[in-house]
Amino acid sequence: MKPTPDPAALLAIYNQINHYGRANGMELMVQEPGNVRYTMTIRDEHLSSPGTCHGGVLAGLMDATLGAAALSLAFTTAELVSTVEFKINYLHPVHLHDQLLAHGLVEHHGKTLVVSSAFISCPARNNLVVARGMGTFNRYPASKRDLTW
Repeated sequence: MKPTPDPAALLAIYNQINHYGRANGMELMVQEPGNVRYTMTIRDEHLSSPGTCHGGVLAGLMDATLGAAALSLAFTTAELVSTVEFKINYLHPVHLHDQLLAHGLVEHHGKTLVVSSAFISCPARNNLVVARGMGTFNRYPASKRDLTW
């Protein structure tokens, strides 16, 4: 039986290949497999109108958070995930320079699907929750991708 890769090592690989996260100033922290946090600060290029963040930026952070929760759990069995679907509820506007904290948690994991939930809050605005989401992810063997473990 092939040994299971170290999840911390896999996370380091993921952070190296995750160009989207780096380009948007997102930082991932894994609390434990299936429980993650992402941080991000809203910059000028994230705005859709003066001082207000585009919803697509929050959707990207939500998808990344939901997916990272699923991925951090899948890593423990040498698997990867891909997004099947996700939904987001926008609750409050997000503004330029807001520092966001996204928290994702796996709610269910089966043989082929993982379901996770997440919320995005703004700590400087009294931990105001600005968005909530839920997503479904497909699990598949990492050997199907050209990654070096």
